[in-house]
Amino acid sequence: MIRIDLPRFDRFEGWRDAARQLVGAGVTPDRITWADPDTPADLFGSDPMAQPNDAPVTATKDFLQLARTVSSHSDPERWALIYTALWRAQTDRAFLGNPADPLMDRLNRLAKSVRRDIHKMHAFVRFHELPSTGNRRSFGAWFEPEHLILQAGTPFFAKRFADMDWLIATPEGIARFTGDRIAFDPPAPRPDLPADASHGLWQTYFANIFNPARIKTNAMRSEMPMKYWKNLPETHLIPHMLADAPRRVQAMRDAGASDAPQFAAKVTARIRQQPQDTPAETITQAQEQAARCTRCELCHDATQTVWGQGDPDAGLMFVGEAPGDQEDLAGRPFVGPAGQLLRQTMTQAALDPDKAWMTNAVKHFRFTPRGKRRLHQTPDKSHVEHCSWWLGLERRFVAPKLTVALGATAAFALTGDRSPLTPRRGKVQAATDGGPVLVTWHPSLILRLPDDRAATARAELLSDLRHAGQLLAA
Repeated sequence: MIRIDLPRFDRFEGWRDAARQLVGAGVTPDRITWADPDTPADLFGSDPMAQPNDAPVTATKDFLQLARTVSSHSDPERWALIYTALWRAQTDRAFLGNPADPLMDRLNRLAKSVRRDIHKMHAFVRFHELPSTGNRRSFGAWFEPEHLILQAGTPFFAKRFADMDWLIATPEGIARFTGDRIAFDPPAPRPDLPADASHGLWQTYFANIFNPARIKTNAMRSEMPMKYWKNLPETHLIPHMLADAPRRVQAMRDAGASDAPQFAAKVTARIRQQPQDTPAETITQAQEQAARCTRCELCHDATQTVWGQGDPDAGLMFVGEAPGDQEDLAGRPFVGPAGQLLRQTMTQAALDPDKAWMTNAVKHFRFTPRGKRRLHQTPDKSHVEHCSWWLGLERRFVAPKLTVALGATAAFALTGDRSPLTPRRGKVQAATDGGPVLVTWHPSLILRLPDDRAATARAELLSDLRHAGQLLAA
């Protein structure tokens, strides 16, 4: 057997250098013993290290990262496991990307445990201030991780607390930071850390953010395992807070408002409205049903359903994409800048905006919040398909002689055709229900274009609307 003694720190680098030489020399995994610093010496000695050669050794970047993470695990078999994987990768590289492979499954589970332990270290290290003679304050902490994560976990603290000197002592060793780099020393007895006045402030904060009405002790113990409690200044408060929770919850109930605010009845009535998809007998009934629509998730963020508006007997229907910010607030379609441009262009084309039915393919506003603004987002295919129920009802009651599809979303909702809009603009296609559909630009597109291109697109929209008037007259 070849024994490889690994250093206490920079273990992965030591393993990588030895593994490269061993794989290149053709040494199989069963001929190697990997020894950590505290591993007893072999009674029967060790075979000499394999001589280096020029044989290429390859590994993927993802595997090396996985191996580095696994190297921090406390499992004594970890070195043999990652060497076996490296050995296999020389002839079967594809298995490295197969999570169902037993070896890769085990390595991934070891790496997951290490990452979780590092996360716990970042969350549960509590510093105590130490005496300092220089300009920088000094702090120390004791932490007992499950794995050997001192080197992997401490760079986080160097970035976060770069303006102070600190040490973190663990059973594995001691990490020290003095503003330049992290130095690592062998393990020493647990340091006697002095009391820290800031712990009292932290305990006050912890006690005041505790919500007695939302106690989930199992979840708390999962996120803050009890093995860490002995080193956390706040945990001795938890038993009392849990015991006092019922009294505090009752006090919150007693202090609550006895009378609901004036707007509560209106809000409650809206929340308790239930969807109703039974066939409507009138367009008014269809509008009332649409106001309670929950067919897709857009209903949860939008202010209200924006139903169509206009003259249901005019024979001309305009279908846009979806309501915008102003339409969502007003509850009426085409009242924003795009709607104003559409109405102006209709007037130029000798079409009376009051003698048409205007609606959208999707009835709820889809947006992304940006500060105080709500930025429009194009509805997905699923939104259009869920809303086709309401558009179909509108078309059944309005029974238009001609429908103008404004933009690609409306054209898809009416015809089922998702092909590019440019070659279709100005042409008449058949709707899925058989009616004629004239495809043209959406006014909002014109508003987004540069001036020269916007002028051309607006002229094309005007030409298409004049064509619509001619089709109606014919």
